[in-house]
Amino acid sequence: MSQFVFKLPDLGEGTVAAEIVGWRVKPGDVVAEDDVIVEVMTDKAAVEVPSPVSGRVVSTTGEPGDSVPVGAALIVFETEVGGAAESGSGAAAKAPAEPRPAESKRESPPPAAGTPAGAASRKTNITPASSGNGFDASHQANGHRSGRVATSPAIRRRAHEAGVDLRMIEGSGPNGRIVRRDFDTYVQKRSRGGTPAPEKPTPLRPRSADLGTPETEEIKVIGLRRLIAQRMSEAKRNIPHFAYVEEMDVTELETLRRHLNSKLAPGTPALTYLPFLALALVRVLQDFPQANALYDGERGVIIRHRAVHLGIATQTPEGLKVPVVRDAQSRSLWDLAAEMRRVSEAARTNKATRDELTGSTITVTSLGKLGGIASTPIINAPEVAIIGVNRAVERPVVLNGAIAIRRMMNLSSSFDHRFVDGYDAAALVQALKEHIEHPATIFIDA
Repeated sequence: MSQFVFKLPDLGEGTVAAEIVGWRVKPGDVVAEDDVIVEVMTDKAAVEVPSPVSGRVVSTTGEPGDSVPVGAALIVFETEVGGAAESGSGAAAKAPAEPRPAESKRESPPPAAGTPAGAASRKTNITPASSGNGFDASHQANGHRSGRVATSPAIRRRAHEAGVDLRMIEGSGPNGRIVRRDFDTYVQKRSRGGTPAPEKPTPLRPRSADLGTPETEEIKVIGLRRLIAQRMSEAKRNIPHFAYVEEMDVTELETLRRHLNSKLAPGTPALTYLPFLALALVRVLQDFPQANALYDGERGVIIRHRAVHLGIATQTPEGLKVPVVRDAQSRSLWDLAAEMRRVSEAARTNKATRDELTGSTITVTSLGKLGGIASTPIINAPEVAIIGVNRAVERPVVLNGAIAIRRMMNLSSSFDHRFVDGYDAAALVQALKEHIEHPATIFIDA
């Protein structure tokens, strides 16, 4: 036996350190090559690191929330002499890294993706969270798989608790690896009668007071939540926000939206207000280029963009993400709607690439039915503007001297007052209102 020290690899894009989100292994565990050993978070992306060798874990470095420098010892393995890995501390850091973004959510802590350096002269790729490599499991005639089933320790634990034979599950990951969605799909089918589930008594849940459960819980702020907290704080602290709220009559827009949705084929996703708003915003920004810009604080330069790369604020199980619709100015209503759905779903399921989560020039945000009357959205730095949508409701208003029931909605927007004057911000929103209240104008080229 010999020891192999695996160092934190260069995860790309100038990364000098990474924060440990959670260990998947502990000292004493036996792991196979390509099994995920740790999840880390850089300033750019979440990364899931696989083992470069097969062996037993001797020791690990750092706890969740700790920062580990690139090149520092991360984990020590005990391996077979003469195996694929060399002993010593330098072999793990020789091959270049090719990080890839996380692709699917797994058990807590949040998933991640990337590429560490390989052992000896061979490169070891970091695989997306939905497809970590493991042992190749062959199939027998009765549908069971022979040998060790490739999956994560978290899924093995859930399978044990649920009485599930993992050999009965078809894995969709590389080499038949079972990922979380495979397990969840199997359990759902079984619960609907697809496969009889073993009888298990449902334990009574005692009251927390009976167990002496403390009244408070401390949750360490790490990973994506730490990154969100850091960026929100910096944006609010450094940017002098100018908020502007305006109400709009969306009665005509609602009529058009319902008409278009009535023409859709069964099963086609319905249009929401956001694609109309996005298309109207694209038109308006032609006259207000100062709002479609980024501020480079280090150089003291405002970078105005002709193309509109639209950020879509999206709530995900891990926290707020902003996937990007590229070149919104060149898309039709239907194309915008489809792309907005695609990137938002990719963000929610952790399948968004790094490019899809960066590079926006202006952001729109909506809380849907929870939108309230008004809000003060925080600018997504280094952008200089964010357009927020509130809830649409029917209420009585005065129209042409008479009381009428109209569908009304507020726009709540924020601007960086250093670079967008109050007058220009108000004029932009008024122009946007004009398009929304008369939706035919959205589709007329100036």
